[in-house]
Amino acid sequence: MNYLYLSVLSLGILLASCGQSGKKEEVVKSGNPIFEGWYADPEGIIYDDTYWIYPTWSDLYENQTFFDCFSSKDLITWTKHANILDNTEVKWAKRAMWAPAVFREDNKYYLFFGANDVHEGEVGGIGVAVADRPEGPYKDLLGKPLINDIVNGAQPIDQFVFKDKDGTYYMYYGGWRHCNMVKLNDDFTGLVPFEDGEIYKEVTPESYVEGPFMFIKDGKYYFMWSEGGWTGPDYSVAYAISDSPFGPFNRVGTILQQDMEVARGAGHHSVMQIPGTEEYYIVYHRRPIGDDTRDHRETCIEQMTFDENGFINPVKITFEGVEKREIK
Repeated sequence: MNYLYLSVLSLGILLASCGQSGKKEEVVKSGNPIFEGWYADPEGIIYDDTYWIYPTWSDLYENQTFFDCFSSKDLITWTKHANILDNTEVKWAKRAMWAPAVFREDNKYYLFFGANDVHEGEVGGIGVAVADRPEGPYKDLLGKPLINDIVNGAQPIDQFVFKDKDGTYYMYYGGWRHCNMVKLNDDFTGLVPFEDGEIYKEVTPESYVEGPFMFIKDGKYYFMWSEGGWTGPDYSVAYAISDSPFGPFNRVGTILQQDMEVARGAGHHSVMQIPGTEEYYIVYHRRPIGDDTRDHRETCIEQMTFDENGFINPVKITFEGVEKREIK
């Protein structure tokens, strides 16, 4: 285990000048990783005045049979909520429970997930769970996968659920270098056709591998994804900007990648925006320098900023993380 984050968390303080007084004030930072344990594929979201992160437990596939989540009021102190969903509840999930996608609708909390690392002819894929509280416990909504089949070459994993301006819910998903888009019905129990009658639309951008994410800024659709091999040094995050949730998603460039002075293989991210502000945070996983164990991935956070033209500035990965920020 890489315990460097403990020293950053315990010190966690950068001394800054306090102007004419000559005194020093303490600027507390989160440190990276932000909580203990091997966690990957983090989905960050804000519910009311609280930050939440829902990651994959990073372990051998056979041991990935549950989800934990974490909450914080200030990005500094995180509370672990253990075993919010597991395969004793999801009877069809045997292993490889991956990459939660979460949201709230009508005072219910929904958690979409992948399970079983499914291949053609096997049972598995993308499931749906629901709870009355963000920390669960979550219950399997369907008793079976929402999407089980391989469509357009996309393995049904790494789902992201996106609410458009008109209230329509779309889901982007896919591994194996293919990304599909589907439209969810009103109670999230099934898929409905698009206007042209199609159920699945392939929207794969250049160099896409997995981990799609979408947000809207200034009326534009920012579509993001992970590139490279998930265990390799080329794992990174790229993005496109479109006028439509359907694309086209023309690759702009890479905004998150490894720094060999800090960590390797930075990718599979999500983005949180503080409501009513232009403050954005990117939550992602990375691998400690000098640790080659396949499943040793840590969850980290950085600020994400934009230039005057609306393009995302490259994100510098750090040990320090972000400053304390409460939501009022």
